[in-house]
Amino acid sequence: MGDVIKNRYEFVVLFDVENGNPNGDPDAGNMPRIDPESGLGLVTDVCIKRKIRNYVETVKEDEKGYGIYIKEDVPLNKSDRNACKSLGVEETEDKKLTEEIKKLKKSDPDVDRKLRDYMCENFYDIRTFGAVMTTFVKASLNCGQVRGPVQLGFARSIDPIISQEVTITRVAITTEKDAENKSTEMGRKSIVPYGLYRLEGYISANLARKVTGFSEEDLDLLWDALINMFENDHSAARGKMAVRELIVFKHSKELGDCPAYKLFDSVEVKKMDGIEYPRRYQDYIVEIHNDNIPDSVEVKRMV
Repeated sequence: MGDVIKNRYEFVVLFDVENGNPNGDPDAGNMPRIDPESGLGLVTDVCIKRKIRNYVETVKEDEKGYGIYIKEDVPLNKSDRNACKSLGVEETEDKKLTEEIKKLKKSDPDVDRKLRDYMCENFYDIRTFGAVMTTFVKASLNCGQVRGPVQLGFARSIDPIISQEVTITRVAITTEKDAENKSTEMGRKSIVPYGLYRLEGYISANLARKVTGFSEEDLDLLWDALINMFENDHSAARGKMAVRELIVFKHSKELGDCPAYKLFDSVEVKKMDGIEYPRRYQDYIVEIHNDNIPDSVEVKRMV
């Protein structure tokens, strides 16, 4: 996987949506997520991680070391079982420990760590985000809980958004009986006319070294995934979504040179003068106040 990262990072991602729903809320009829007090739009960290996983799976298809653990319609036990097989242990449905497992744990008390290392080596999203892998309790073999070096917050829109419901018609009729009485059916979809969102993230070199082995190659892939996470995920429901800018802060050492909030505060996104209702990225100005950033922290703007 290459050399483990040696520097702490923070990053800011700016992405926008036009006439789409960036992240539906199942508790609100799948309407766009909104902070009820401020009116700002929200996109969950889970949603962003899904985009990153999908991108990595697309560009690294079947490549060793770049498997994806959290996948749609794929049981977690299937991946866990492969980890156990790497130690020569087959999963048992018996509630009691098999003699084989008893013997293995007695001869090698470090077997759980080996299972964890196997998962980190073979699954990119575990090396990156971590995972809870405790599904082998019945066999007393446990892949464990891994805390990943890359952590994301919720993305939040720069300005309050409007969740607009649009009525649509379809000419397809569901049943033959319906066709006798009507020629079209009505439907609704929820959209945000325009919203610019800000996502903040953290990368711990300390956790990468101690736990998952997140490498420089993994880091480069993460940057690519963040920049291109919407490019292979277009749909009518999400409208036009694009990553507009990725701002990376690289510290000079493993534990960092300053608190993360100082770096995040140095990035200011504001509307241009005279713009009341932004409808495009060019309606905003993005400024980085370098006076607030230590000289030992390298700043890189991408996209």
